Amino acid sequence: MKSTIKDVAQLAGVSIKTVSRVINKEAAVRADTIEKVNDAIRQLQYEPNLAARNLAGTRSYTMGYVYDNPNAYYVIDMQNGILAECRDKGYELIIHPCNANSPTIVDELKTMITKSQLAGLVISPPLSEMPDVLDALGEMDIQFVRIISGSGHKPEKTPCIFVHDHEAAYQITRHLIDLGHRDIAFISGDKGHRSTDERLNGYRAAIEDAGITFNPDYLYDGRYSFESGVKGAKHLLSLAKPPSAIFACNDEIAAGALFAARLSNVSVPEQVSIAGFEDSPFSRQTWPKLTTAAQPTNLIAKKAASLLISQIMIQRSGKGKLETVHQHFEPELVIRESTQRQTA
Repeated sequence: MKSTIKDVAQLAGVSIKTVSRVINKEAAVRADTIEKVNDAIRQLQYEPNLAARNLAGTRSYTMGYVYDNPNAYYVIDMQNGILAECRDKGYELIIHPCNANSPTIVDELKTMITKSQLAGLVISPPLSEMPDVLDALGEMDIQFVRIISGSGHKPEKTPCIFVHDHEAAYQITRHLIDLGHRDIAFISGDKGHRSTDERLNGYRAAIEDAGITFNPDYLYDGRYSFESGVKGAKHLLSLAKPPSAIFACNDEIAAGALFAARLSNVSVPEQVSIAGFEDSPFSRQTWPKLTTAAQPTNLIAKKAASLLISQIMIQRSGKGKLETVHQHFEPELVIRESTQRQTA
């Protein structure tokens, strides 16, 4: 027969309430008591009934992740990172893909949160950067953590995980400049994503700091997709004076740019260097492998979930003060074979 919480309490020699407090990772439980309860749980192979926990009272042990992102690798890493933290802390996870451009997006999220009785929410771009979504969540009085592009210089009133895209894009562009490139093009991602603006601004800042005149012909408005990289690179390589290097707003775009270069009989990196961003599997599945900026999406997601759970626990205990906590990640430059010193 399946073990019950009563069995765990009897084996550990504690009350059912104490077992519940240990399972819920509540504060003020002695370390030796936690160890006894966890030993009993392992011996009995007891699995808490999360549905029953949610129905037992007003406390929910389910969180949600809401996203609108076409990059499957990004989404999978986000889901796995959040799910790992949920499993560690005894929470369930509801994953809700949506269309951020839908005119009913706010109502959709409100309905989902209410029906699912969520304890909290992790949101990633572009939803995490939309004022109407943030206002609606604020009105619902639900705990949420935002993953956003930026360095935190602008004040944010909600818990955030900042990804320093500007600084990383600056370093990628600086790397190309240090290789002797002066004609450096940029293929952007979707408009409306702060990451697009941050990476573009980092690129432009590095160009200007090097004393290179910005050439608007080298800026291609794209989207976060392989097809956009193909179209963008084809356009750039057909210019009367094509660029010697292309910095794509993410690895998927960069992989498309590399494919377009091959279709145009342009060798990489001998005739054009190509760099991406994020260090997704796209960057390692191409040939040559892509220079990029390593963005630890799985770790970012895990930290976001951990921050959310800590905020939920503080609110429930009533013993601590909720503070606007911010954490930061700066993607690191990864140099691979797709970039080399300009020889011509």
